[in-house]
Amino acid sequence: MLNRRKFIASSALTAVGSYLFSKNAGGKEISVDDYKVNDIASVIATWPNEKATTAAWLKLSETNYALDAVEAGARVPEADVLDTSVGYGGYPDRDGRVTLDACIMDEKGNAGSVVFLEGIMHPISVARKVMEKTPHVMLAGGGALKFALAEGFKTENLMSDHAKVTWEKWLTDNNYHPGNHDTIGILAVDAKGRLCGACSTSGWAFKMNGRIGDSPVLGAGLYVDGTVGAAACTGLGELVLKNLCTFLCVEFMRQGKSPQEAAKLSVKRLFEKIPGLESDTSKQVGIVAMNVKGEYGAWAVHDNFKYTINKEGKNMVFDSKFGK
Repeated sequence: MLNRRKFIASSALTAVGSYLFSKNAGGKEISVDDYKVNDIASVIATWPNEKATTAAWLKLSETNYALDAVEAGARVPEADVLDTSVGYGGYPDRDGRVTLDACIMDEKGNAGSVVFLEGIMHPISVARKVMEKTPHVMLAGGGALKFALAEGFKTENLMSDHAKVTWEKWLTDNNYHPGNHDTIGILAVDAKGRLCGACSTSGWAFKMNGRIGDSPVLGAGLYVDGTVGAAACTGLGELVLKNLCTFLCVEFMRQGKSPQEAAKLSVKRLFEKIPGLESDTSKQVGIVAMNVKGEYGAWAVHDNFKYTINKEGKNMVFDSKFGK
Protein backbone atom coordinates (compact mmCIF):
# COMPACT_ATOMS: atom_id res chain seq x y z
CA MET A 1 0.00 0.00 0.00
CA LEU A 2 1.24 3.43 -0.91
CA ASN A 3 2.57 5.43 2.02
CA ARG A 4 0.26 8.37 1.39
CA ARG A 5 0.49 12.07 2.03
CA LYS A 6 4.13 12.43 1.10
CA PHE A 7 3.37 16.05 0.34
CA ILE A 8 3.11 16.63 4.10
CA ALA A 9 6.89 16.43 4.30
CA SER A 10 7.22 19.65 2.35
CA SER A 11 4.34 21.36 4.08
CA ALA A 12 4.80 24.28 6.41
CA LEU A 13 3.09 22.24 9.10
CA THR A 14 5.23 20.29 11.51
CA ALA A 15 4.26 16.98 13.07
CA VAL A 16 3.93 18.53 16.50
CA GLY A 17 2.52 21.95 17.34
CA SER A 18 1.15 22.86 13.91
CA TYR A 19 -0.93 25.98 13.66
CA LEU A 20 -4.05 27.00 11.82
CA PHE A 21 -5.21 30.62 12.02
CA SER A 22 -8.73 31.99 11.85
CA LYS A 23 -10.59 35.03 13.14
CA ASN A 24 -12.94 35.42 16.06
CA ALA A 25 -16.13 37.45 16.01
CA GLY A 26 -14.20 40.67 16.55
CA GLY A 27 -11.94 40.06 13.58
CA LYS A 28 -8.83 39.37 15.69
CA GLU A 29 -6.50 36.71 14.35
CA ILE A 30 -6.29 33.76 16.71
CA SER A 31 -4.47 30.46 16.71
CA VAL A 32 -5.18 27.09 18.24
CA ASP A 33 -3.00 28.16 21.18
CA ASP A 34 -5.83 30.48 22.25
CA TYR A 35 -8.17 27.53 22.75
CA LYS A 36 -8.32 25.12 25.64
CA VAL A 37 -11.41 23.01 26.31
CA ASN A 38 -10.71 20.45 29.06
CA ASP A 39 -8.74 17.31 29.77
CA ILE A 40 -11.29 15.03 28.08
CA ALA A 41 -11.68 16.81 24.76
CA SER A 42 -9.58 15.17 22.05
CA VAL A 43 -9.44 14.57 18.32
CA ILE A 44 -7.85 11.59 16.54
CA ALA A 45 -7.53 10.98 12.81
CA THR A 46 -6.01 8.40 10.52
CA TRP A 47 -2.72 9.36 8.85
CA PRO A 48 -0.72 12.60 9.24
CA ASN A 49 -3.82 14.76 9.05
CA GLU A 50 -2.69 17.83 10.99
CA LYS A 51 -4.77 20.25 8.96
CA ALA A 52 -7.89 18.18 9.55
CA THR A 53 -7.37 17.70 13.28
CA THR A 54 -6.56 21.39 13.71
CA ALA A 55 -9.76 22.37 11.92
CA ALA A 56 -11.65 19.90 14.09
CA TRP A 57 -10.14 21.34 17.28
CA LEU A 58 -10.99 24.89 16.28
CA LYS A 59 -14.59 23.89 15.60
CA LEU A 60 -14.71 21.92 18.86
CA SER A 61 -13.51 25.00 20.71
CA GLU A 62 -16.09 27.15 18.96
CA THR A 63 -19.23 24.99 19.38
CA ASN A 64 -18.12 22.42 21.98
CA TYR A 65 -19.84 19.69 19.98
CA ALA A 66 -17.85 16.71 18.73
CA LEU A 67 -20.16 16.21 15.73
CA ASP A 68 -19.34 19.68 14.42
CA ALA A 69 -15.67 18.92 14.96
CA VAL A 70 -15.49 15.68 12.99
CA GLU A 71 -17.46 17.18 10.11
CA ALA A 72 -15.15 20.20 9.99
CA GLY A 73 -12.10 17.95 10.12
CA ALA A 74 -13.26 15.68 7.30
CA ARG A 75 -14.07 18.64 5.09
CA VAL A 76 -10.40 19.68 5.00
CA PRO A 77 -9.00 16.74 2.96
CA GLU A 78 -12.23 16.62 0.95
CA ALA A 79 -11.32 20.05 -0.45
CA ASP A 80 -7.55 19.44 -0.70
CA VAL A 81 -6.45 18.94 -4.30
CA LEU A 82 -3.23 17.34 -3.05
CA ASP A 83 -5.15 14.58 -1.28
CA THR A 84 -5.79 11.87 -3.86
CA SER A 85 -7.83 9.66 -1.53
CA VAL A 86 -10.94 11.77 -0.98
CA GLY A 87 -13.02 14.56 -2.51
CA TYR A 88 -11.51 17.07 -4.90
CA GLY A 89 -8.33 15.54 -6.29
CA GLY A 90 -9.41 12.01 -5.40
CA TYR A 91 -8.48 9.39 -7.96
CA PRO A 92 -11.37 8.26 -10.19
CA ASP A 93 -12.63 4.76 -10.90
CA ARG A 94 -11.45 2.88 -13.98
CA ASP A 95 -14.08 4.69 -16.06
CA GLY A 96 -12.76 8.11 -15.05
CA ARG A 97 -15.54 8.98 -12.59
CA VAL A 98 -14.73 10.40 -9.16
CA THR A 99 -17.24 8.73 -6.84
CA LEU A 100 -17.38 9.53 -3.13
CA ASP A 101 -18.47 7.66 0.01
CA ALA A 102 -18.86 9.07 3.52
CA CYS A 103 -20.63 8.47 6.81
CA ILE A 104 -21.03 10.26 10.12
CA MET A 105 -22.30 9.16 13.56
CA ASP A 106 -23.22 11.13 16.65
CA GLU A 107 -23.07 10.26 20.33
CA LYS A 108 -26.67 8.99 20.37
CA GLY A 109 -26.14 6.41 17.62
CA ASN A 110 -27.74 8.49 14.89
CA ALA A 111 -26.02 8.08 11.54
CA GLY A 112 -26.02 9.26 7.95
CA SER A 113 -24.21 7.89 4.93
CA VAL A 114 -23.81 8.54 1.21
CA VAL A 115 -22.36 6.16 -1.36
CA PHE A 116 -21.39 6.57 -5.02
CA LEU A 117 -21.97 10.32 -4.81
CA GLU A 118 -20.58 12.37 -7.71
CA GLY A 119 -19.92 16.07 -8.19
CA ILE A 120 -20.27 17.20 -4.56
CA MET A 121 -17.17 18.54 -2.83
CA HIS A 122 -18.20 17.61 0.71
CA PRO A 123 -19.90 14.21 0.97
CA ILE A 124 -19.46 14.26 4.76
CA SER A 125 -21.77 17.26 5.00
CA VAL A 126 -24.33 15.54 2.78
CA ALA A 127 -24.12 12.50 5.06
CA ARG A 128 -24.87 14.71 8.06
CA LYS A 129 -27.92 16.11 6.25
CA VAL A 130 -29.10 12.56 5.57
CA MET A 131 -28.79 11.85 9.30
CA GLU A 132 -30.55 15.00 10.43
CA LYS A 133 -33.20 15.56 7.75
CA THR A 134 -34.32 12.14 6.53
CA PRO A 135 -35.70 8.97 8.14
CA HIS A 136 -32.95 7.01 6.38
CA VAL A 137 -29.32 6.15 7.09
CA MET A 138 -27.88 5.70 3.60
CA LEU A 139 -28.55 7.33 0.22
CA ALA A 140 -26.79 6.21 -2.95
CA GLY A 141 -25.84 7.47 -6.38
CA GLY A 142 -28.36 9.62 -8.18
CA GLY A 143 -30.67 9.66 -5.18
CA ALA A 144 -27.90 10.99 -2.95
CA LEU A 145 -27.07 13.65 -5.54
CA LYS A 146 -30.71 14.69 -5.90
CA PHE A 147 -30.97 15.06 -2.13
CA ALA A 148 -27.72 17.05 -1.94
CA LEU A 149 -28.90 19.49 -4.61
CA ALA A 150 -32.22 19.92 -2.83
CA GLU A 151 -30.27 20.80 0.32
CA GLY A 152 -28.37 23.55 -1.48
CA PHE A 153 -25.12 21.78 -2.37
CA LYS A 154 -23.61 22.69 -5.73
CA THR A 155 -22.12 20.33 -8.31
CA GLU A 156 -18.44 20.77 -9.16
CA ASN A 157 -15.85 19.04 -11.33
CA LEU A 158 -13.85 17.00 -8.81
CA MET A 159 -11.35 15.54 -11.29
CA SER A 160 -8.12 17.47 -10.72
CA ASP A 161 -5.54 17.81 -13.48
CA HIS A 162 -3.15 15.60 -11.52
CA ALA A 163 -5.77 12.89 -11.01
CA LYS A 164 -6.68 12.96 -14.69
CA VAL A 165 -3.07 12.60 -15.82
CA THR A 166 -2.48 9.77 -13.33
CA TRP A 167 -5.64 7.95 -14.44
CA GLU A 168 -4.72 8.26 -18.12
CA LYS A 169 -1.27 6.83 -17.39
CA TRP A 170 -2.83 4.01 -15.39
CA LEU A 171 -5.04 3.11 -18.34
CA THR A 172 -1.90 2.55 -20.37
CA ASP A 173 0.40 0.97 -17.79
CA ASN A 174 -1.59 -1.05 -15.29
CA ASN A 175 -3.78 -3.45 -17.22
CA TYR A 176 -6.85 -2.57 -15.15
CA HIS A 177 -5.43 -3.52 -11.78
CA PRO A 178 -6.76 -1.15 -9.08
CA GLY A 179 -4.34 1.14 -7.30
CA ASN A 180 -3.94 2.94 -3.97
CA HIS A 181 -6.74 2.89 -1.41
CA ASP A 182 -7.20 5.16 1.60
CA THR A 183 -9.55 7.33 3.58
CA ILE A 184 -9.83 9.83 6.41
CA GLY A 185 -11.40 8.59 9.61
CA ILE A 186 -11.73 11.14 12.41
CA LEU A 187 -13.10 10.82 15.96
CA ALA A 188 -13.67 13.48 18.62
CA VAL A 189 -14.92 13.72 22.18
CA ASP A 190 -16.02 17.07 23.57
CA ALA A 191 -16.07 18.62 27.05
CA LYS A 192 -19.48 17.08 27.73
CA GLY A 193 -18.20 13.60 26.93
CA ARG A 194 -20.06 13.41 23.61
CA LEU A 195 -18.21 11.10 21.23
CA CYS A 196 -18.74 11.36 17.44
CA GLY A 197 -17.03 10.17 14.27
CA ALA A 198 -16.78 10.71 10.53
CA CYS A 199 -15.26 8.88 7.59
CA SER A 200 -14.83 10.03 3.99
CA THR A 201 -13.13 8.66 0.86
CA SER A 202 -13.03 8.49 -2.91
CA GLY A 203 -12.31 4.80 -2.53
CA TRP A 204 -9.87 2.45 -4.17
CA ALA A 205 -8.11 4.29 -7.01
CA PHE A 206 -9.19 3.03 -10.45
CA LYS A 207 -11.70 0.64 -8.87
CA MET A 208 -14.44 -1.04 -10.87
CA ASN A 209 -17.28 1.35 -11.50
CA GLY A 210 -19.85 0.87 -8.74
CA ARG A 211 -17.45 -0.48 -6.12
CA ILE A 212 -18.27 0.57 -2.54
CA GLY A 213 -15.76 0.09 0.24
CA ASP A 214 -15.96 0.10 4.00
CA SER A 215 -15.92 3.86 4.61
CA PRO A 216 -19.68 4.57 4.39
CA VAL A 217 -20.72 1.32 6.09
CA LEU A 218 -21.48 1.51 9.81
CA GLY A 219 -19.48 -1.01 11.80
CA ALA A 220 -16.93 -1.30 9.01
CA GLY A 221 -15.22 2.02 8.25
CA LEU A 222 -16.72 3.77 11.29
CA TYR A 223 -18.65 2.91 14.42
CA VAL A 224 -19.62 5.01 17.42
CA ASP A 225 -21.29 4.02 20.67
CA GLY A 226 -21.54 7.17 22.73
CA THR A 227 -21.64 5.22 25.99
CA VAL A 228 -18.43 3.31 25.28
CA GLY A 229 -16.15 4.38 22.45
CA ALA A 230 -15.61 4.80 18.73
CA ALA A 231 -13.32 3.47 16.02
CA ALA A 232 -12.43 4.29 12.42
CA CYS A 233 -10.57 2.24 9.82
CA THR A 234 -8.40 2.89 6.80
CA GLY A 235 -6.80 0.58 4.28
CA LEU A 236 -8.22 -2.27 2.21
CA GLY A 237 -11.95 -1.84 2.58
CA GLU A 238 -12.83 -5.35 1.49
CA LEU A 239 -11.04 -6.80 4.52
CA VAL A 240 -12.74 -4.33 6.84
CA LEU A 241 -16.17 -5.03 5.35
CA LYS A 242 -15.80 -8.78 5.78
CA ASN A 243 -14.81 -8.44 9.43
CA LEU A 244 -16.67 -5.31 10.66
CA CYS A 245 -13.49 -4.10 12.29
CA THR A 246 -14.79 -0.92 13.93
CA PHE A 247 -17.84 -2.60 15.46
CA LEU A 248 -15.55 -5.30 16.82
CA CYS A 249 -13.16 -2.68 18.23
CA VAL A 250 -15.97 -0.89 20.06
CA GLU A 251 -17.24 -4.19 21.45
CA PHE A 252 -13.78 -4.89 22.88
CA MET A 253 -13.91 -1.49 24.59
CA ARG A 254 -17.36 -2.41 25.93
CA GLN A 255 -15.73 -5.43 27.53
CA GLY A 256 -13.36 -3.10 29.39
CA LYS A 257 -10.38 -3.02 27.04
CA SER A 258 -8.51 0.23 26.49
CA PRO A 259 -8.70 1.77 22.99
CA GLN A 260 -5.16 0.54 22.31
CA GLU A 261 -5.96 -3.00 23.44
CA ALA A 262 -9.23 -2.99 21.49
CA ALA A 263 -7.53 -1.88 18.28
CA LYS A 264 -4.85 -4.55 18.69
CA LEU A 265 -7.41 -7.30 19.28
CA SER A 266 -9.39 -6.20 16.24
CA VAL A 267 -6.30 -6.51 14.06
CA LYS A 268 -5.46 -9.84 15.67
CA ARG A 269 -8.85 -11.12 14.50
CA LEU A 270 -7.82 -10.31 10.92
CA PHE A 271 -4.65 -12.37 11.29
CA GLU A 272 -6.69 -15.26 12.68
CA LYS A 273 -9.17 -15.24 9.80
CA ILE A 274 -6.99 -14.38 6.78
CA PRO A 275 -4.24 -16.88 5.90
CA GLY A 276 -0.94 -15.34 4.85
CA LEU A 277 -1.89 -11.83 5.94
CA GLU A 278 1.31 -11.35 7.92
CA SER A 279 3.47 -11.64 4.79
CA ASP A 280 1.10 -9.91 2.34
CA THR A 281 2.00 -6.22 2.58
CA SER A 282 -0.55 -5.32 -0.10
CA LYS A 283 -3.28 -5.93 2.48
CA GLN A 284 -3.08 -3.15 5.03
CA VAL A 285 -5.67 -2.10 7.61
CA GLY A 286 -5.18 0.58 10.25
CA ILE A 287 -7.57 1.26 13.14
CA VAL A 288 -7.83 4.30 15.41
CA ALA A 289 -9.95 4.15 18.55
CA MET A 290 -11.12 6.50 21.29
CA ASN A 291 -13.28 6.06 24.38
CA VAL A 292 -15.58 8.48 26.17
CA LYS A 293 -12.74 9.47 28.54
CA GLY A 294 -10.70 10.79 25.62
CA GLU A 295 -8.23 7.90 25.84
CA TYR A 296 -7.04 6.75 22.43
CA GLY A 297 -5.09 4.05 20.63
CA ALA A 298 -4.26 2.62 17.22
CA TRP A 299 -3.03 -0.58 15.62
CA ALA A 300 -2.31 -1.78 12.09
CA VAL A 301 -1.71 -4.99 10.18
CA HIS A 302 1.63 -3.76 8.79
CA ASP A 303 3.96 -0.84 9.47
CA ASN A 304 3.83 2.61 7.82
CA PHE A 305 0.48 3.53 9.36
CA LYS A 306 0.47 6.84 11.22
CA TYR A 307 -2.24 8.70 13.10
CA THR A 308 -2.71 12.22 14.42
CA ILE A 309 -3.86 13.36 17.85
CA ASN A 310 -4.94 16.89 18.75
CA LYS A 311 -5.14 17.80 22.43
CA GLU A 312 -5.49 21.42 23.56
CA GLY A 313 -4.82 22.59 20.02
CA LYS A 314 -1.50 20.75 19.69
CA ASN A 315 -0.98 18.13 17.00
CA MET A 316 1.06 14.98 17.56
CA VAL A 317 1.68 12.42 14.81
CA PHE A 318 2.53 8.89 15.91
CA ASP A 319 3.67 5.70 14.22
CA SER A 320 1.09 3.07 14.95
CA LYS A 321 2.09 -0.24 16.44
CA PHE A 322 1.39 -3.15 14.13
CA GLY A 323 1.32 -6.89 13.66
CA LYS A 324 0.05 -9.70 15.86
